[in-house]
Amino acid sequence: MDNRPRLFLTTAFLCGVLLTLGFKDFYPDLERRFRRRHAPVNSLAGAGLDPRAQIKLEDHTTGATRDGAQDVEVAEGIEACVGNTPLFRIKSLSEETGCDILAKAEFLNGAGGSPKDRVALNMIKTAEEQGLLTPHSGDTIYEGTVGSTGISLATICRARGYLAHICMPSDQATEKSDLLLKLGAIVDRVPPAPIIDPMHFVNRARNLAADHTADPSRPGRGYFADQFENPANWQAHFEGTGPEIYQQCGKKLDAFVAGAGTGGTIAGVARFLKPRLRDLTIVLADPQGSGLFNRIKYGLMFDTLEKEGTRRRSQVDTVVEGIGINRVTANFEAGRELIDDAIKVTDEEALAMARWLAEKDGIFVGSSSSANCVAAVRFARQIGPGHRIVTILCDSGTRHLSKFWAQAGNVGGRMDSKLDDIIGS
Repeated sequence: MDNRPRLFLTTAFLCGVLLTLGFKDFYPDLERRFRRRHAPVNSLAGAGLDPRAQIKLEDHTTGATRDGAQDVEVAEGIEACVGNTPLFRIKSLSEETGCDILAKAEFLNGAGGSPKDRVALNMIKTAEEQGLLTPHSGDTIYEGTVGSTGISLATICRARGYLAHICMPSDQATEKSDLLLKLGAIVDRVPPAPIIDPMHFVNRARNLAADHTADPSRPGRGYFADQFENPANWQAHFEGTGPEIYQQCGKKLDAFVAGAGTGGTIAGVARFLKPRLRDLTIVLADPQGSGLFNRIKYGLMFDTLEKEGTRRRSQVDTVVEGIGINRVTANFEAGRELIDDAIKVTDEEALAMARWLAEKDGIFVGSSSSANCVAAVRFARQIGPGHRIVTILCDSGTRHLSKFWAQAGNVGGRMDSKLDDIIGS
């Protein structure tokens, strides 16, 4: 009988045994390789992490309410709405000049709706720190103002437990004094007078504060805020407005243009920006009738024969409110040496620019904002396209209806105004 089939079966059996014994040692390693290759991507190995490393668990539910919502920090009081205003590009003026003309929207400050919110809050806080004011003690804050500072003070006074007594020239827009009364302030509208007159609105506020403090029958003290001379004014812009502009511009800026009443805004911003932006140009926008243009250009308010601050002269002869002055103030002098240039703005230009901004951009602002924009355009044309210029939009046109906007008139259906018709070469 042929034994070959039996030999074949025996050989196959022995080969199978040997193969099984060899695979037994090799299989575990093969299995590990297979599982590692096909592991889920969210596993430690699949994420490229060491499986032996310690895992730190973090609790992100802190502050969560029972329904899973996260607690957020809620601002405390109207004071928290002061500052951090937006910076935006004025499209029409930027397109016309080839420069980025950016506006700091100070009319969006949440207390009094102007940059004076910053000043009022800082003056009050500083006085509190110095022990000159005590909340809810009957203390009254007195100030001489053309309106915006008074509105900011009246608002913040109520928020912090004080009364406000505001003295202002009688030739200012009635919307301002009406609003002050609604805010609970006492309002004295006094005839325009030179600064050496005791009835000048600033002098009257100072005297009333002194009389209050000296009267033992009256509760609390009288505190004269003194916005024109109080360094807390420019410091508010050095600590707030300037740093905000610096960050919002990405630290790239060619010029800052602003008007000056007390001088706090342009001084504070200049003092912050100039050391950080060596090539920055600071430009003063000055309305007609004001002496600050000559102060910057020639070092004198008027003439060499006249001593500054002693002229018997009425208020600045302009329709523009809030900027322009015929005397030197401590706040303006704090930054005067940093101001590189000055541009004179006529009433006609300011009125026309206000209409332009409403017609082209839907921006409805007051007289000082309009003057700032005129100066910004003039300077943009002077330095040429490709530069970045920041200016200030101070307050809404709703505070200027009875005076400035009454002269500016209605925009109507116009959409064809030309910038060259507003600002000559």
